[in-house]
Amino acid sequence: MDAHIAVNGVSKVFASDERQVVALQDINLAIPRGQFTCLLGPSGCGKSTLLNAVAGFSPPTSGSILVDGQPVVAPGPDRGMVFQEYALFPWMTVEQNVGFGLDIKGTPKAEIRRTVDELLRILSLTDFRARYPKDLSGGMRQRVAIARVLALDSPIMLMDEPFGALDALTRRNLQDELLRIWAELKKTILFVTHSIEEAIYLADRIVVMTYRPGTVKRDILVDLPRMRDPAAPEFNALKRELGQLVMEEQQRHHSDELRMAAVD
Repeated sequence: MDAHIAVNGVSKVFASDERQVVALQDINLAIPRGQFTCLLGPSGCGKSTLLNAVAGFSPPTSGSILVDGQPVVAPGPDRGMVFQEYALFPWMTVEQNVGFGLDIKGTPKAEIRRTVDELLRILSLTDFRARYPKDLSGGMRQRVAIARVLALDSPIMLMDEPFGALDALTRRNLQDELLRIWAELKKTILFVTHSIEEAIYLADRIVVMTYRPGTVKRDILVDLPRMRDPAAPEFNALKRELGQLVMEEQQRHHSDELRMAAVD
């Protein structure tokens, strides 16, 4: 099967006057169409850096990223991005936020209305269409952010810890909503998280990244039936395995911080 997203030998170096930081080093990934892939690892492992490179926000220093065989050189409508901090327009209602991208594209008003109505229904936002972001809970705001990306019908969804700031119950509810949407709409999802349980609950595939420089430590296919039970023995066996992998990188991070402090 041809890769929907192909990451070929990607490295990313951030340079300053004092030093260079190698954020990513020789990353290779082939993500099939429709797969739900999670990037997992501790802070500083380059998960978001890789996601931003796929989005076209920050090109790699070397290597290439292809979507449907075409090089990624800038952001594009084939890739929708959902951020942790919602990024909604505070002066627009829910309905206006969801339809904003379609309006900018010049989509006919009647089509915008149909699309927005359907997405508000899917994400249980119909009763909140006239509200402003300040009047919504964190979970509601993230639903609006997801609906806005879905309105553009991008075949790829890039998600940067979108549920990280939410309470546990809201987070689980939105995880279930996302899985339902993914199953229905057949999107390719690349999802960044530092939560091991979230990665197992959501993903077809978990890519564990090393602490800086970010490389692929393990690439694991999750062979568990949906809906997944976090209390099941198989779930917890994988959780222990991934916990060990991530802890090794967290310890490397801690050792690196101590070494840098000693040098300073």
